[in-house]
Amino acid sequence: MKYKLWLIVLLAIILTACNEKKLVDPEEQSQTVIEENQLTLAIGGEPESGFDPTTGWGRYGSPLFQSTLLSRDQSLNITTDLATDYEVSQDGLIWTIELRDNVKFSDGESLTADDVIFTYETAKKSQSIVDLTNVDQIEKLSNSELAFYLKRPQSTFVTTLQTLGIVPQHAYDSGYSENPIGSGPYQLVEWRKGEQLIVEKNPYYYGEDIVFDRLTFLFAAEDQALAAAKTGQIDVLSLPITFATEEIDGMERISLKSVDNRGVMLPVTVPFTNEEGEPVGNKVTADIALRRAMNIAVDREAIVEGVLNGEGTAAYSSVDGLPWGSDEAKVEHNLSEAEQILKEAGWTKEEDGFYQKDGLKAAFTLYYPSGDQLRQSLSLVFADQMKNFGVDVATDGKSWAELENLMHAHPVMMGWGSHDPIELYYLYGSNMQGIDYYNSNYYQNETIDQYFDRAIHALSEEDANEYWRKVQWDGITGVSAKGDAPWVWLVNLNHIYYINENLNIGEQKVQPHGHGWPITDFITEWSYEE
Repeated sequence: MKYKLWLIVLLAIILTACNEKKLVDPEEQSQTVIEENQLTLAIGGEPESGFDPTTGWGRYGSPLFQSTLLSRDQSLNITTDLATDYEVSQDGLIWTIELRDNVKFSDGESLTADDVIFTYETAKKSQSIVDLTNVDQIEKLSNSELAFYLKRPQSTFVTTLQTLGIVPQHAYDSGYSENPIGSGPYQLVEWRKGEQLIVEKNPYYYGEDIVFDRLTFLFAAEDQALAAAKTGQIDVLSLPITFATEEIDGMERISLKSVDNRGVMLPVTVPFTNEEGEPVGNKVTADIALRRAMNIAVDREAIVEGVLNGEGTAAYSSVDGLPWGSDEAKVEHNLSEAEQILKEAGWTKEEDGFYQKDGLKAAFTLYYPSGDQLRQSLSLVFADQMKNFGVDVATDGKSWAELENLMHAHPVMMGWGSHDPIELYYLYGSNMQGIDYYNSNYYQNETIDQYFDRAIHALSEEDANEYWRKVQWDGITGVSAKGDAPWVWLVNLNHIYYINENLNIGEQKVQPHGHGWPITDFITEWSYEE
């Protein structure tokens, strides 16, 4: 009798625990999560520097915890967010912003023009990736209106207004990046570094009601995340193309186009040593004819099919398909034309099958970041195509720390891709030579610098885009393969996601580089379907 009573008590305890923890069979997990208005996402690594917009958080996707003054919709048109309206003076020097009324941060404190001014002044002082050197002063006109005064007109300032999330003056300190407070749709609950981030709906969010009350972001290796998705523990999964080849029960596989590109950065100068004592330049890739020939000899479509399994597009610039991109940057794969370019430049093919000019063999080592399987594969296929063409390319994987010491003097497989046209300037502007990873190949062209100046200081996006396109090719010169060819751009990667079949994420815009969880841009519009 005592034995039966003990079993009954034990069974009751187990049933109670199951109800409290809502334990479910793995096959039912994803459906249960959505029914509880919770989502679990594995969509990339955690930000190493945390969640502080004043030092760069949010520039590749939604800042999540913070709101921005402006935004871009799915078609990349400018829309409002914290701002209800903005106006630019005829001379382009004064940007007047009107704010929403009664906006509050997640701690219940009101957001005013003072917080906007504090955010921009803090970002300016931080001297980070957020470039506000052109902002002369910011004037508070009222609690809900302010004016930015620029030193010179700046067409790209509108992008800053779309990417810099507003932080609270009253709650900003040295630990803010790990404990962010903002007026965005979600607030941080827990961050276990290297494991997961838990966020909950901001009760003071001013936007439309959000369906999902709680989000858990998992930080796991691709194979671990994939295994978890197969057991129904994940609702949104991002995988690199090399992993995304199978079906997952209960999940829909979607492929999103992007400007997340990969290409071979080619040093363009003859060898010298810079002021920091670093070697710069490469005597082989300094030859413009060789750079142009490789751009035409490479078969990008074959790389898309062979390496990306068709999940991508051929790339001819870092801005393909964007409003400031240029179709004139495109070139056709043509081995005969590539051979003719080298022949006219004095290159001859020797008995070993490789080109040579004045005793210099067309040969170099292409470096890629070790551990990056996709960049390794792209490097190997590019090297194989070039060897068949007549350029002897070896490949070698190095850490990013090692690449920083190599990239000014050797070709490197790199990747970029942004919704901000200023990235073109970062890649090719002579003033950016050798700064961080920007203009690593020390490219310089006086005409291109003039186009940059006109694009950046144009009075409208339309006028600016005209000059951004000329940067790529103006009929005579440019940074594209038809011009100086400082890069061999190869592919734009599709971003592959597995989505719970009951989850609707709506229409997405063209994805930027994979940092910053860009799929969360419209997370406030996500919903579930029965």
